[in-house]
Amino acid sequence: MDKRFVGLLAGVMLFGLIMLLSASGPSGVQKFHDTWYYFRHQLINGLIPGLLLFYIFSRLNYRKLQFLAVPALVASIGLLILVYIPGVGLRFGGAGRWVNLGPLSFQPSEFVKITFLVYVAAWLAARHESKAKTLEEGLFPFLMSLGIVIVLLVLQPNTGSMVVIALSSLLTYFVAGAPIGWFVALASVGVAGIALLIKVTPYRAARFMTFLHPELDPQGIGYHINQAYLAIGSGGLFGVGYGLSRQKYLYLPEVSGDSIFAVIAEELGFFLTAAFIGLMVLLVYRCFTIAKHAPDDFGRFLATGIGCWIAIQSVLNISSMLGLMPITGVTLPFVSYGSSALIALAIAMGIMASISRQARIDG
Repeated sequence: MDKRFVGLLAGVMLFGLIMLLSASGPSGVQKFHDTWYYFRHQLINGLIPGLLLFYIFSRLNYRKLQFLAVPALVASIGLLILVYIPGVGLRFGGAGRWVNLGPLSFQPSEFVKITFLVYVAAWLAARHESKAKTLEEGLFPFLMSLGIVIVLLVLQPNTGSMVVIALSSLLTYFVAGAPIGWFVALASVGVAGIALLIKVTPYRAARFMTFLHPELDPQGIGYHINQAYLAIGSGGLFGVGYGLSRQKYLYLPEVSGDSIFAVIAEELGFFLTAAFIGLMVLLVYRCFTIAKHAPDDFGRFLATGIGCWIAIQSVLNISSMLGLMPITGVTLPFVSYGSSALIALAIAMGIMASISRQARIDG
């Protein structure tokens, strides 16, 4: 395997565990009377099975996944349908994004991020570049499959995952040879669609107004972003010190999930936070390097899609905490709490490692 890739991945995952341990303590005490609850749950239900799956997929020849393209699409749609089945789907905070199967509960959209990319990569690899550029054999079938996934995610609602899946799929299609004009047109349609969702959905409209005017209603709809500003601003250049965040003491919402970047900035400060972002950039760059040297189109498209997924989700999360875009509810890859997300990422990284084993990378 690509040793640089594995080293970067290990560094990011270790950093994530360390920061989760610090950020989640107060909320763990409040909800479960256990400082270690979130850390232990992430370790036992996320990291350990994730590492096992990483090893399995890293040893598996990634080309075998190409023959599972259609099952991957069916699995993607099936997983998203599960959340609407009474007694199976779970709703929290008005969103139906979780599935409960006896002792097992998980968030299907996290696994769809990888299963749908497997389908897209295999579908594109089965077509030559000339076919990818046609409407009948390229654009229309692609939009049909992507449209089904988008609709199911919008109905949950899960706008953040929808944006991540749609953009990573579109960028993979662009790398496969789709005309740039199509990409611009589809991006424009996507922006118009999101604008329509904001207009017709009150909670999305409230989030967008908070993005435009965070100073409005600081104790209401603007509370989350204003507390994030306080945390990040308090960190300054060098931070208040590891474990010494004030905002994590039930002031900042979702400190172990969406908002963990604000705790990182508060405790570590600008320089160390910038170093962490640099580490994430290097990991994504290494994914694209593996994609560039992949021995076949399927490996190239799949590695590209995975790299785009990590990059897009990281940008969405960090930008929302900095007030550069509305809060979308997406987590910070490898860092935020969530066993489903960590396992799905571990599977994706195992596939990346498998591709790197057969890629010819110099340095």
